[in-house]
Amino acid sequence: MSGGSSDEDETSTVTWRELLEGAIATLRSRDPGDGSDPATDAARITAEALGVADAELVLHLSGRATRRGVAHLDAMVARRATGEPLQYVLGHWPFRHLDLMVDRRVLIPRPETEQVVEVALAELDRIGGRDRPTTVVDLGTGSGAIALAVATERVRTAVWATDASTDALEVARANLAGVGRAGARVRIAHGEWFDALPEELGGTVDLVVSNPPYVAANADLSPSVAEWEPAGALFAGADGLDDLRVILAEAPGWLVPDGVVVCELSPEQGAAAVELAGEHFDEVFLAQDLTGRDRALVARHPRSVRRFTTSTL
Repeated sequence: MSGGSSDEDETSTVTWRELLEGAIATLRSRDPGDGSDPATDAARITAEALGVADAELVLHLSGRATRRGVAHLDAMVARRATGEPLQYVLGHWPFRHLDLMVDRRVLIPRPETEQVVEVALAELDRIGGRDRPTTVVDLGTGSGAIALAVATERVRTAVWATDASTDALEVARANLAGVGRAGARVRIAHGEWFDALPEELGGTVDLVVSNPPYVAANADLSPSVAEWEPAGALFAGADGLDDLRVILAEAPGWLVPDGVVVCELSPEQGAAAVELAGEHFDEVFLAQDLTGRDRALVARHPRSVRRFTTSTL
């Protein structure tokens, strides 16, 4: 068997700087319409094609690209120019300290969800999560972002990650494989909300955390969301609260007496969410994101299963 490079690995006559400039020009002329900065997107795409960190791109711009690199960059620029979100084009995206695989089967990890994780971890610490083993359930895990962040940042915690979408769980499993030893404390289960969990887990869960669908059915979403991200992970009935109702109503049967539910929501849903949670929990409040907007519902101290059952007859 002879050695040598393939044609794709051969050096082209174009530099990475020229490719970057061309990518910027293409994205400026074919605006994806999502408010993104063409120069920033082009730089991230160029770094991805080069196989270097974004911060290292400038160190490589004078070098000549391989044919493979040119083809890879051109393909990504073409996808981005159609309006496909940059996260899907790159195929991965940072979430807290993780680098997650993402594609159209799952929602794009967002900064507001990182803040929801921060709230969830604070609640877990409040009930002793740093000092004793705890059990956390991430309902509707999608890419696995919340579940894997909790598992890697709280080493005494066992995490269940559930989703009704088998496609989403394939992405979550791929991301689980990349977190190392922490992955041994994560179980992935298929099913609608709590139906995915084994019955013996009832009454033993310390924290339920979720980024459920919370977009109202008639909401006017940007094309970058409506045309690309999975509708099943976005929409939740006329007011966007259908799935939250299910979670709040069923959670008391799964939580320990000092258990907590933390759910992401849209800022304008705060008052309605508090009212819903108040039917099933004794202490309810809203947590704000870094911009001061309501972003997470926190519900503590679930009422007994008996009271919950009576209240829903």
